Amino acid sequence: MMSTSGLLERRAVVRALLAVRGDLLVISGLGAPSWDITAAGDCAQNMPLWGGMGGAAMMGLGLALAQPARKVLVITGDGEMLMGLGGLATIAVQQSPNLAVVVLDNEHYGETGGQETATRHGVDLAAMARGAGIADARVVRDEAGVLALRDAIHAAAAPLFAVVKIDSANLQLVLPPREGAYLQARFREAVLGPAAHHQS
Repeated sequence: MMSTSGLLERRAVVRALLAVRGDLLVISGLGAPSWDITAAGDCAQNMPLWGGMGGAAMMGLGLALAQPARKVLVITGDGEMLMGLGGLATIAVQQSPNLAVVVLDNEHYGETGGQETATRHGVDLAAMARGAGIADARVVRDEAGVLALRDAIHAAAAPLFAVVKIDSANLQLVLPPREGAYLQARFREAVLGPAAHHQS
């Protein structure tokens, strides 16, 4: 799971987090997190975002509030989360117990040329989440931490926020379906059942 850089390898982290997923619903931020969840196995319970940078955590909160009996996992990147920092306050106030947000932090904007993000310069997203009021906000740096995080996602009784420090290497693209209407329809059916597409 560790890369030659001594940091966690992103795709191995995502595979581990989704290895025992049950009926977990997953929303992924645009770019590499969406390629990573697809590499772990494309399925109807995945909602990869092709756009809308900055909105993944809030989409996850909306889903968690609408489906309180289902566990919801948001997997996104540091650049995307930095754009949506205000969402941490809303997540903390709502205290949705079935929501987990995992930030794959490579300290770079992977989709736009590898520019350094603010986390490269000491900005601590987990501390920001704690400051907002998310009590379980952790930083994960090793395999044991990833496995503990996976267990916590399924067992949590309060919102969970985790920053996973990963290697910045670019990996082969594994793209989900490109058609947004198709992704939305199959995800809705996975959440609401086969009759969902007949409802207005």
